[in-house]
Amino acid sequence: MTADVPSPGAPSQAPTAEHARLAEATGRAEADLFSANPWYEWGPYLSERAWGTVREDYSADGDAWRSFPHDHARSRAYRWNEDGMAGISDIRHELCLALALWNGRDPILKERMFGLTGPEGNHGEDAKEYWWYLDALPSHALLRWRYHYPQDEFPYERLLHHGRGLHDPELELLDTGVFDGDRYWSVDVTYAKETPTEVLMRIVLENHGVDEATLEVLPTMWFRNTWSWDRAAARPRIERDGTSLLVVDHALAGYRLDAAPGPGGTPPQALFCENETNLPRVFGAPPSTPFPKDGINDHVVSGAPTVNPDETGTKAALRYRVTVPGGGTAELRLRLHRPPPDRAVDPQWAGAAFESVVAAREADADEFYSRLAPDGTSAERLQVLRQASAGLVWSKQIYPYDVARWLDGDPGQPQPPAARRRGRNASWRHLDSFDVLAMPDPWEYPWFAAWDLGFHAIAWAHLDPAFAKYQMLVLLREWFQHPNGALPAYEWNFDDVNPPVHVMAALRVFLIDGGTDRDFLERVFQKLLVNFTWWLNRQDADGNNVFGGGFLGLDNISPIDRSNLPEGCHLEQADGTAWMAYYALSMLVIAVELARENEVYDDMVVKFLEQFLQIGRALDKQGLFDTEDAFFYDRLVLPSGESTAVRVRTIAGLIPLLPATGLPRPQAELLERLGKGFARIRERWVGEGGSLVGRVRDLDGHESLLVSVLPPDGIRTALREFLDEDAFLSPHGLRALSKRYHGMPYTLEGVGGATIDYQPAESTTAMFGGNSNWRGPVWLPVNYVAVRQFVRLQRFLGDDFTLEYPTGSGNRLTFGEVAQDLADRILAIWLPDDQGRRPVFGGVRRMQEDPAWKDNLLFFEYFHGDNGAGLGASHQTGWTALVVDLILDPPGAAATPRPRRPRHP
Repeated sequence: MTADVPSPGAPSQAPTAEHARLAEATGRAEADLFSANPWYEWGPYLSERAWGTVREDYSADGDAWRSFPHDHARSRAYRWNEDGMAGISDIRHELCLALALWNGRDPILKERMFGLTGPEGNHGEDAKEYWWYLDALPSHALLRWRYHYPQDEFPYERLLHHGRGLHDPELELLDTGVFDGDRYWSVDVTYAKETPTEVLMRIVLENHGVDEATLEVLPTMWFRNTWSWDRAAARPRIERDGTSLLVVDHALAGYRLDAAPGPGGTPPQALFCENETNLPRVFGAPPSTPFPKDGINDHVVSGAPTVNPDETGTKAALRYRVTVPGGGTAELRLRLHRPPPDRAVDPQWAGAAFESVVAAREADADEFYSRLAPDGTSAERLQVLRQASAGLVWSKQIYPYDVARWLDGDPGQPQPPAARRRGRNASWRHLDSFDVLAMPDPWEYPWFAAWDLGFHAIAWAHLDPAFAKYQMLVLLREWFQHPNGALPAYEWNFDDVNPPVHVMAALRVFLIDGGTDRDFLERVFQKLLVNFTWWLNRQDADGNNVFGGGFLGLDNISPIDRSNLPEGCHLEQADGTAWMAYYALSMLVIAVELARENEVYDDMVVKFLEQFLQIGRALDKQGLFDTEDAFFYDRLVLPSGESTAVRVRTIAGLIPLLPATGLPRPQAELLERLGKGFARIRERWVGEGGSLVGRVRDLDGHESLLVSVLPPDGIRTALREFLDEDAFLSPHGLRALSKRYHGMPYTLEGVGGATIDYQPAESTTAMFGGNSNWRGPVWLPVNYVAVRQFVRLQRFLGDDFTLEYPTGSGNRLTFGEVAQDLADRILAIWLPDDQGRRPVFGGVRRMQEDPAWKDNLLFFEYFHGDNGAGLGASHQTGWTALVVDLILDPPGAAATPRPRRPRHP
């Protein structure tokens, strides 16, 4: 929530080469954003995993992991999307290019990332590979990816049968010893665009072992299978043309993949099969082709006659066999392009011209990120910025999902079980997506989540504001937003309820972009008004402005499962109600902004002010705030009608402290101009003894109005526990659960003795699966919201209002100083300490010390509550990329009001 002035944005200089590319888009967040910019034509739109997803699940019981396991992935054509290592595709997600590898020992080609499913892992699903996104430009003009591949046989069975339980750490790939002796390859893939339709691919192989070794490298091009599901779709073809692969019989006909000879001048061998299911292997049915999807795999690994001798198909690979001495390197060069029919291929394309284009795009990336970063940004922080941004770019995915067709089945295909029409996502038949979305993670979460998307967009606003605004609007479009106003939560259950952070993210995107795109702000406001009404109608069960919603993004934060309560019980959630106060106040801020130029929005100002005060009153009257503890607690209402406070101190108790905003004089004057509407609300509120009303004070010589749940002194008192290093404040941000429960669990009486204790890392309970648990770790979303809220309080309260920080230390800091210190604690997760060790890597010695590993950063889902080690999904760059915003708009600097200045294109 904010009435902040916008960030200053890029300096007034000539645009960088990358800014010029981005400016080729319309600059507006329209539905055809990507067709408006030719540089989006090819991008990293492939997931790292399409198997085990809801969209590919056609079972009766909805067990997606079992319905389409990893063992099927090489043999079974996907219905909705594709996956691959270091993969790119065209914007229509029809033609794909990715990398396959074989070390000569594995039972299968390495075509996609391997990991454990939710039931297989002792702490839930977990990728068991090492790969990194090292660099990227938002236009995809440069993309850099790295992978470490063992030279010995990949230990699939050891990882699957790990024998570990909830009280044990994950068995990681390094733990198996397969990298001992440095017998592994590093594989670096760089894509550099010369033009929007000419993409150079450089593959650098390094043998880290002491002995000579051989690696088979298979750049692979294929078509997403559309012809098996749509009778009207024609079957395309890929053919060999000398040492190139050539696309024919398709709208993309004329595209070719040129391949330079490998080391020693040996050209690659072209192998062809069909992107069709191996029916005998997967379903025990007669074959549809002798050259199925896994034909290249079977031919390379075992010599099977499963590739087409006529050298044509819908999937093809260029097979290099590369031998490299110990400690040596080798390089392969390819080019994906669509030359004019009358132009011959330049035989010298892989020489100096290739090197020049790659060097130019790398220089473009240096220029782009240097321009973004504030003056004085250290090299280490710039590295965090670039690799976090790279993770964002690489996590873009095409998201095709026609729910009605998924429920009903495809013509000519076996009909799905009837139970599906009453099961998962059955009430979302209107949802028909074919959009590029910012995904949370390309392996563990290769599907959108509504509240994650809001946080992604904040970081994206610094890199590509048009794409950020597109993300804010797309879930509000008629093919996503439910006619009743609900937003789809995430693929596993669109009906679930995510915290309503879309409005906060839209405001932040608006400000980062310069605070001038009022059309965007108005479009967001109109659609969120419908969603806000849905919350009022559906999530306030008793009409008393106390809201539920279940897990609300905090998963297993409580001793009980908040989405699956004991029979006959319901839960009044402090965070659910506070999120709605946050929502109302954010809508108020937008309404005030829009009313500056359009008086039609005056009524909306009154509406959302009154709505906020009603929700604040409910928090007060329902007893969710314990004045003695100065803490907000959930309240469980039992079947008897009696209620009991769930007196556990979790980060959910921080949420009610966040809805607060200072309205500067022009906005305060607007409320006064509304006359009796505002006066009546305020008089009624104060007359009822409400302690949650705002106050008026001087801000920079002007009267301003603070609208908040608690008055400033009350906020300061309630923050004491959160700023205490013996409770919530860790060296790397705010923990999700107070550390006071370490060794002293909290027990909720009357519901079977449910307990919760402080667990700084993975969970030791199976509730929600082991890794979806916030019983102690640090996670960025609420930390980020708190940091930005402290900046707003600093703007209003000024330097004369201080807090003891940390609690008990005797140090007095302003809200702005507290915000910056929290941001610094978070950023320190990735920065080397005095011994050169990065907390994110914990006690993993190779990650901390080995030059080939230690500078490859990972952006995890959450972090150890005591030491900052990365936990959960290892590539959850989405919301963890909020570090981009913390670097580019430092909270300490942002706490000082600055004049409006539009961003450079």
